[in-house]
Amino acid sequence: MNKNDKIYIAGHRGMVGSAILRKLHAEGFTNLLTRTSAELDLRNQAQVNQFFELEKPQYVFLAAAKVGGIIANNTYRADFLYENLQIQNNVIHASYLNGVSKLMFLGSSCIYPKLAPQPLKEDYLLTGLLEPTNEPYAIAKIAGIKMCDAYRSQYGCNYISVMPTNLYGYNDNYHPENSHVLPALIRRFHEAKTQDASHVTIWGTGSPMREFLFADDLANACFYLMQHYDSEGLVNIGTGTDISIKDLALLIKEIIQYPGELKFDTSKPDGTPRKLMDISKLSALGWQATTQLKDGIALAYQDFLSKVQ
Repeated sequence: MNKNDKIYIAGHRGMVGSAILRKLHAEGFTNLLTRTSAELDLRNQAQVNQFFELEKPQYVFLAAAKVGGIIANNTYRADFLYENLQIQNNVIHASYLNGVSKLMFLGSSCIYPKLAPQPLKEDYLLTGLLEPTNEPYAIAKIAGIKMCDAYRSQYGCNYISVMPTNLYGYNDNYHPENSHVLPALIRRFHEAKTQDASHVTIWGTGSPMREFLFADDLANACFYLMQHYDSEGLVNIGTGTDISIKDLALLIKEIIQYPGELKFDTSKPDGTPRKLMDISKLSALGWQATTQLKDGIALAYQDFLSKVQ
């Protein structure tokens, strides 16, 4: 990508898209295309086709998606499947029709089988059953990966797919029911502290292991891969290390300086027992994450405070 190339960031107001936008600005790219969902409904094929025909972007970062935590994924199963399929089908096909030089599709680590061996290698895709609670979202993302590979195979399109691990950072979703575990815990501990609550209740046993990547590190990886990776097949993006939900909660408790205790509601689901990415492919390409978890959470908490005050 050259500094004056026209680059479309789909989903630029989300956590991932906004991080990619910040990275491109920081690297001196100036010809950046963005549209809010009110300006361009990516679920609408006619609108997407009209946008691509008019603007003719040369590069596309497809970071737009309908996302959420366990409750949202399990409750709005049809919405998560339909809307994500529509978004990616429209953007990928319009990119092909309008000669986009390169497209990056962003997926999720939930594409891997629930009980896949750890750490998760790229070739474990489609080797077992998915986690039932977020199966519709995972199926949509798997379809996106296969679509990029199919357009590469049939039409010679340089479309690549990346699978980030669990993300957190600026512009995260802190909704009490529809957010992911790390931002949900930030909100819960903050509210417990401000309300002088005696304890914070954590869903499940606290034993599941999770890997967390700061969204700005993901944006750095995406920028790097857009410049250096041109092959079929997905690339995992992560840190290569994980932490239990219990230890994560203790870390957030420490950062927020909440003095109360932790309680675990074992009647609630744990989700997948472990999700650690194998990042050997990414490492071999020459990239690694730099933000330590404690530092990243402290930055995310400051971002949260700026939004609630």
